[in-house]
Amino acid sequence: MYVSDTDKKNFASIILLDEILNKDSVFATSLEPADKVLEPLLIELLGKSYLSVAGGKYAITDKGKQAFDVFMQRYTEALKLYDIFAFVDLEKGEFAFSRYFDFDNDQEWDIFKSESRFEDLRIAVAMFKKLNPAEIVFMSFINENRFDTQSTGWQFDLVSNAIWDEIEEICATAIKPADLGDDAMKDMVAQGSALLINILKEEAAHNKEQQEYEYANNQSNNVVETVVEETSYYEPYYYDPYYVSPFWLVPLFLW
Repeated sequence: MYVSDTDKKNFASIILLDEILNKDSVFATSLEPADKVLEPLLIELLGKSYLSVAGGKYAITDKGKQAFDVFMQRYTEALKLYDIFAFVDLEKGEFAFSRYFDFDNDQEWDIFKSESRFEDLRIAVAMFKKLNPAEIVFMSFINENRFDTQSTGWQFDLVSNAIWDEIEEICATAIKPADLGDDAMKDMVAQGSALLINILKEEAAHNKEQQEYEYANNQSNNVVETVVEETSYYEPYYYDPYYVSPFWLVPLFLW
């Protein structure tokens, strides 16, 4: 099993905290009928001090914000680092992202990276680094807006097993490190990390050129020097294939 009961509770809690913290959703202690299925989780979050009650409604606490912030650190990093491994041609040893700047628009890029020769190796990389592959899939679902809290019945979907079963199936059928071998995994992780650093440098250079163009054409009052600290941040991933940022090692919640 890849998606544990704790994972389900963690992931559903992240969605709820996001609703309260960032989307101004109100969950009254006297819940609306549609929200009633969320009550056990809300009460447990309250009992563990991730939520409090104020004015007859649930509010996020500092402890809850800290838990959410840890997840967002992971999520932000995953979208940069692990997405590099989402499209890899194993036969040629080619990363689709090595051609990222070759396309004029998102449509051309989307067509290219959708070629059947590319394999999704994000789960393999997560497992190689001893991370929870289910969390990587959960993050990709968030990025794809699979948790659409504007749709009717989203509350039931969140507490039912349907979406967790889908994540379980994706993890179970994905390419694993054992399918590729330890040496191949090390080489691939090093290549992907180096590619990310090159992409970040190129983006930084492009952003600086754009700023200078806008300044020269009186479209901006000043030129902001592009900060390249981000590339240094990811360098440990290149030098050590097993490296993970410390916040990946912190439990999201303590139940």
